[in-house]
Amino acid sequence: MQYRRFGKTNLRLSVFSLGTMRYLANAENAQGAIALALSLGINHIETARGYGKSEEYLGKAIKAGLSVPRNKLYFTTKIPPTAEADSMRRYIDESLERLNLDYLDCLGIHGLNTWEHLEWVKAKNGCMSAVQSVVADGRVRHVGFSTHGPLEVILAAINTDFFEFVNLHYYYFFQRNAPAIQLAAKKDMGVFIISPADKGGRLYTPPQTLKDLCQPFSPLELNYRFLLSDKRITTLSVGPANADELIEPLRVADSDGKLTSAEISVFERLEKQQKIALATDKCSQCYACLPCPENINIPEVLRLRNLAVAYDMTDYGKYRYGMFENAGHWFPGMKANRCTECGDCLPRCPEKLDIPALLADAHERLNGKVGRRLWG
Repeated sequence: MQYRRFGKTNLRLSVFSLGTMRYLANAENAQGAIALALSLGINHIETARGYGKSEEYLGKAIKAGLSVPRNKLYFTTKIPPTAEADSMRRYIDESLERLNLDYLDCLGIHGLNTWEHLEWVKAKNGCMSAVQSVVADGRVRHVGFSTHGPLEVILAAINTDFFEFVNLHYYYFFQRNAPAIQLAAKKDMGVFIISPADKGGRLYTPPQTLKDLCQPFSPLELNYRFLLSDKRITTLSVGPANADELIEPLRVADSDGKLTSAEISVFERLEKQQKIALATDKCSQCYACLPCPENINIPEVLRLRNLAVAYDMTDYGKYRYGMFENAGHWFPGMKANRCTECGDCLPRCPEKLDIPALLADAHERLNGKVGRRLWG
């Protein structure tokens, strides 16, 4: 296991962190995953107030005793932004109690996704005044934020200079947040990548087309290598539903050097395949088509279509597309069949794409069962 400095926190974290959203089945399941993670060299465990009973299960494991001394192990929990300080103060107290901890190494404002959330953070008597008070009394050592929000909100949150780290989405198949990675690095913030296996493409169950294109590597391994080769990134979340799911990801935990010529060759093959398969229908994700009068997240819909057409990543596309209209600010936007063919987006598209036709095709390909978040 390799370790990296988590930005200005100066914590040295394992390049993989144990994420706890998916081990919700029972306390025994959680303890097994925690024990194996620690034995494999993971020294950072990340949870959240909203992850079902995750804090409670982690707290039971901490109370029972872990194999790594407390001063060598780092815990993060995340709490949603609140409009006023009292709620945040109460939530922090509750999380510390559930976790059986005297202090948190890191506290993340969870889901700083909208301009309204950012206003709550910036308000004089908002949630950050409570956070600052617990930093002052030593119960929280470092403060950051997690986000599923648009790039503009992420950049604005980073520019508040309130935060020492950021948890965000960034993968080979989703590079929209590259400017946020760059700004965070400039400000010496720790960078934590959310769910690269799942949100990064459901790469633990890749389609055969993608597997063939990635040979001699697996798609999951390549995505991890894409991220680990970037020294601006500190740590990647690995969120097993059970202990066994830790084994395959951690096979690359020591492979954090520059991309090899063989790996670069595969990435070039993937780019070539996308250009050939999509031809003149390729959306390059410039976001110039927004805003949409019907609030369709056009670039994200067309990104999912890109992946389905180029790499047969249809199951992943259906999984993410099913979240539209069902996940609120965590995954905003209406489904593509809401398009009225008003034409507002057409003159703004530098590639002159027939966006209404592509939206209709995306909906036909990807519309399936309604998606939902694991937790509310």
